[in-house]
Amino acid sequence: MDALQTPDMPATDAPTHVVRGACPHDCPDTCALRITVQAGKVVRIQGDPDHPPTHGALCTKVSRYAERSYHPERVLTPLKRIGPKGAGQFEPVGWDEALDAIAGRLRSIAARDPQAILPYSYAGTMGLVQGDGMAARFFHRLGASLLDRTICSSAGGEALMATYGRPVGMHLEWFTESRLIVIWGSNSISSNLHFWTYAQQAKRAGAKLVCIDPRRTETAEKCHQHIALLPGTDGALALAMMHELIEQGWLDADYIERHVHGWPALLERALQWPPERAAEVCGITADEVRSLARDYATTRPAAIRLNYGMQRVRGGGNAVRLIAMLPCLTGAWRHRAGGLLLSASGWFRPAMRTAWLQRPDLLAGRTPRTINMSTIGDDLLREASPGFGPKIEALVVYNSNPVAVAPESAKVARGFAREDLFTVVLEHFLTDTADHADYVLPATTQLEHWDAHRAYGHTYAMLNEPAIAPVGQARSNAEIFRLLAARMGFDDPCFADSDQAMALGAFDPEQVSPQALSDNGWAKLSIADAPFAEGGFPTPSGKALADAPGLGVPDFVPNYESAQSSPDLARRYPLAMISPPARHFLNSSFVNVASLRAAEREPLVEMHPQDAAARGIAQGALVRVVNDRGTYLCKAELNERARPGVVNGLGIWWRKYGLGGTNVNELTHQQLTDIGRAPAFYDCLVDIHPA
Repeated sequence: MDALQTPDMPATDAPTHVVRGACPHDCPDTCALRITVQAGKVVRIQGDPDHPPTHGALCTKVSRYAERSYHPERVLTPLKRIGPKGAGQFEPVGWDEALDAIAGRLRSIAARDPQAILPYSYAGTMGLVQGDGMAARFFHRLGASLLDRTICSSAGGEALMATYGRPVGMHLEWFTESRLIVIWGSNSISSNLHFWTYAQQAKRAGAKLVCIDPRRTETAEKCHQHIALLPGTDGALALAMMHELIEQGWLDADYIERHVHGWPALLERALQWPPERAAEVCGITADEVRSLARDYATTRPAAIRLNYGMQRVRGGGNAVRLIAMLPCLTGAWRHRAGGLLLSASGWFRPAMRTAWLQRPDLLAGRTPRTINMSTIGDDLLREASPGFGPKIEALVVYNSNPVAVAPESAKVARGFAREDLFTVVLEHFLTDTADHADYVLPATTQLEHWDAHRAYGHTYAMLNEPAIAPVGQARSNAEIFRLLAARMGFDDPCFADSDQAMALGAFDPEQVSPQALSDNGWAKLSIADAPFAEGGFPTPSGKALADAPGLGVPDFVPNYESAQSSPDLARRYPLAMISPPARHFLNSSFVNVASLRAAEREPLVEMHPQDAAARGIAQGALVRVVNDRGTYLCKAELNERARPGVVNGLGIWWRKYGLGGTNVNELTHQQLTDIGRAPAFYDCLVDIHPA
């Protein structure tokens, strides 16, 4: 048995009961869970067979979620640092001592300028309560700096807003009826398992599956066609597809006339991109461009499952805008099994009581500065200045592990190592970030607290009920911020709201049935099967916008780091690197699970044998992946998952588990995308040498 063990099993004759829950992780599937409890212990976790997107199946990681809650290395008492920052040396302290010390330090800093305090969080849980419910109330009341949460999806999300008005798309279930499915920038088998089961149903019914991805993923291997374009060239491919739609007369002129704004300017741009031009930019053949355009235009219904990998480059936002226009030009939206899905999160916006949950009114007219989470490496090393504001003196980190996941991590680690920086981390385990904390506070897992969830891969609201009492001295994120608020003297009535009340009040009861949530643990939003069959996009005009206010007409934007845009840099570092997630991890979650870490073996970079031979690198060799930002030590995996000229640095390993104490983010940079202020993780040049 690995280090992740289940608890001692209760007596077999003890009665069991089932609690309904929801998977909290950053995944489009947001699965409905059935949690079997016996004598106060979780003994089984299953997918809910009645929840259509989950249909009873869970990924390997979440089916073993109970082992996470009962992990022997879990933090179960408040900890106070007693060694150097980063060393992970702590001693247990009581909750009162920890909370008093934290509140005292925050109060002292806030007396000078509350903007010197920064919350840092993302999607360690996607819950509306344990994510940014009570936490947002606390930091709004404090007047702390605001956090621009950009690290994953803001380029694509804002691009969809510019095109469709909100991040909205197809219903997941209708992919089964599609006759062509283009899986663009997604390793669905690894990161969107339940979509993949629908795609497989369509495939068995005769649909063609095409995967567009620089890497030959497990998903690409199981599709009829794989188009291995160069990283960051998706916008050029979309423009060339439009060129073919125009030249071959494959446009739905009626749909464009009635439901698209700004088409003449986009048409003019697309005519500048014949397949030969795009093929040269993308590193594919002109015939691949033509056949893709022909299949997409002449197969009905045709659907695109777009995912976030392709927007993690400089031009990612423009690329999403261009791809999102394709179903508008062919009229694919007329069919419920046609159109596009990147995110369904925008469907939930009218149904969520966000202002009640987060209480921005507690700012009371103050306008704190906003810090981009993707530039935290630079921002922690800045001094006070008129353009920046006060130096960051305190960080409160929850639902995130920035020392591992933020770009250019050498700078991030240096910032967290500042002796004058007061850092509090709410966590389950001693992550790379927790190792740098002054105080670590033990947080509950999903099995131990109330929460409410929306999804970004389907249209079902979810409720999570606690299945067991908190293990050890763990407390929910919301309870921790509630206790801190009391010690800070915040007596606003909203800080008395319980986790349960917030979870049950998270959705508008007129739009999300409280009875359905109570009975099933989930409730479906009321949205038409083919929501844009007659236009009606959530833009002011009701039309899809090819020419968006303030952004103009989308165009191909080359990478920061490429032979095209930076030839001198490309001569020194001729390999493009992307850093897709390892199959058994979810961002940096689950890296400490011994069985899952063993399945990934060790930190790897995938290389095409041709690139390896040119550098004298053998299979399994220890190598140095380098650029001007740093060095990453890992093993070379030679295979054809990597196309020539591109390497795949699989992530995200905790730095402490890295072969040289670093991970792949040692090499990524902090430059931001064209739209959405997001990190350009996959816009990165490197070279590789034998170690």
